[in-house]
Amino acid sequence: MNRRNFLLSSAGTLSALEALSMVDEKFTTSLEKHLTKLENMSFSAPAENDDFWSWVRNSYTVSANIINLNNAGVSPQPKIVQDAMTRFYSYSNEAPSYYMWRILDQQREGLRNKVAEFCGVSPEEIAFNRNATEGLNSVIFGLNLKEGDEVVLSSFDYPNMTNAWKQREKRDKIKLVWVDIAQPMENDAEIVSIYEKAITAKTKIVFITHLINWTGNIVPSKAIADMAHRKGCEVIVDGAQSFAHFDFKIEDTGADYFATSLHKWMCAPFGSGLVYIKKEKIKKVWALLSAVEPDGDDIKKFESLGTRSFATEMAVGAALDFHNLIGSKRKEDRLRFLKNYWIEKARNLPNVKIATSFKAQYSCGMANVGFEGWDAHQIETRLFERYRIHSVSIVHKDVNGIRVSPNVYTNLTELDFLVKGLTEISQSSPPVK
Repeated sequence: MNRRNFLLSSAGTLSALEALSMVDEKFTTSLEKHLTKLENMSFSAPAENDDFWSWVRNSYTVSANIINLNNAGVSPQPKIVQDAMTRFYSYSNEAPSYYMWRILDQQREGLRNKVAEFCGVSPEEIAFNRNATEGLNSVIFGLNLKEGDEVVLSSFDYPNMTNAWKQREKRDKIKLVWVDIAQPMENDAEIVSIYEKAITAKTKIVFITHLINWTGNIVPSKAIADMAHRKGCEVIVDGAQSFAHFDFKIEDTGADYFATSLHKWMCAPFGSGLVYIKKEKIKKVWALLSAVEPDGDDIKKFESLGTRSFATEMAVGAALDFHNLIGSKRKEDRLRFLKNYWIEKARNLPNVKIATSFKAQYSCGMANVGFEGWDAHQIETRLFERYRIHSVSIVHKDVNGIRVSPNVYTNLTELDFLVKGLTEISQSSPPVK
């Protein structure tokens, strides 16, 4: 097998090329030219192959004047995804009620099959929506919980989900049991024990954030879920930051219920997401919005959204094709390589405070860094004003730093600027408040 076929087959994309050609012939021509260039290159260190990742970068339309290191908030889309969405949008505008409802709406089943295969689940267990918040809220508000039922969740879960649980607590008098996980914590047994100690005979749900938004730390979801299942609890997993970030299937999380935003690490159009519910549990969850059978066993009851952006939804397929062209494992390795590149240089700076694990098992492409005496907002502002580095400040419990999240289009020169900025901050006094 030559290197061209190795690159394609290891990414699982030989068949994807045919599908992509229907979306953008120029894209596949560009890919073939690039692979020809790569044929004589070594693939011993694919995460560091500058030529390949330069081609990936050129597949995006990111600003040359701002260094975007907040991809965990929302990622840009490759040009092929933008083009697909524009094409579907223009197509819809020719006769909206005909092309949207009678043509594009019928193509959702092909997309469902494709995404379900990627997730390792049945198409009958996947519903498309706008984001992880909508997917997880569908489950949180749809479950039959009664007064006195307990839910175990973490103080490091995402606000939109904790607020949903607080609403159920206020409305339905369920009991929320909070756990705290040190950032970072690098011991599966210890983390599982923290959740286990919070479970009682009244616990119905254990809610797990797979990758913590604030710090980038990975939680051993499967180990927690296995323990929770042995105790008769159901498990909801928030996969907003983990999905398409590192290589796993939904079953690897142990989730009965799972949701994610596709506009994060999958680089799909803004406002696209999915929810997964085990087939035998669909009937137990009421539809969040109106549906003919809100308590039925058809996953499509969660897609009763009225008029939606069909262009957004259909272009998800192009995003998945692009992701597969890179390959899930290769992408994971690259993201971890980028994180390690800058954090290894920053870890020994004076007064540095890093809230993220350095171990591959517990982190991938995201990390949180701060400095003693500096407020996170001050660090974010200084980096943007002097280096045009866009990050996000995180102040949550004991964490006070900026979250840095490169993506596959990020290059090492940009991360050198980040290290330069962090070094300057470490040697300076914080501005007077």
